[in-house]
Amino acid sequence: MVEFLRIHRVEIATLTLEHVWLVAASMGIAVLIGVPAGILLTRKPRLREPVIGGANIIETIPSLALFGFLLPAPWLGARADRIAITALALYALLPIVRNTYVGITGVDPGVREAARGMGLTSRQMLWQVELPLSMSVILAGIRTATVLSIGIATIAAAIGAGGLGEFIFRGLAMVNDSLILAGAIPAAILALAADLGLGWLEARLRPPRT
Repeated sequence: MVEFLRIHRVEIATLTLEHVWLVAASMGIAVLIGVPAGILLTRKPRLREPVIGGANIIETIPSLALFGFLLPAPWLGARADRIAITALALYALLPIVRNTYVGITGVDPGVREAARGMGLTSRQMLWQVELPLSMSVILAGIRTATVLSIGIATIAAAIGAGGLGEFIFRGLAMVNDSLILAGAIPAAILALAADLGLGWLEARLRPPRT
């Protein structure tokens, strides 16, 4: 196995970079959509059920089925990586939206009252009070979504989007354990590194207990 990894190190590095690109692009999109959506739900609670419910439904769709649903889309269907990034972003929305909503609504009401007493507007309260105090909870959602995306991204190879899943599918077709492990081990390392790194940042941003 070690010899196999040494011989194929260039291809492993290339597919790892493809995997990182798919996850990074999809997470960027998911954060840009999910965090504002979570903030919106705190301002318009009537939207909570349909938005969270819709994200829950997306989460229950099998990854290959979701890739298949996106194939007929005119712009997305032209390139496999666009389909993969869109699907991964959709899967990442639920934990980000939910944690953003929970984090902001969980801010101590006393803190909000003190902020209002100081004359802060709703926008100022969001940026200066609510987001800083809920950032660790929001980051926990991003952490969960990132680890989830790293795992699901291996399925993207089934539609030709590249990534470490190329080794896994090739290994399954050839019944070759070395090929499977060449894709599975780097993917596991990426997931572990993302979990530890974002977990460290989450702990740093957690408000001190009083």
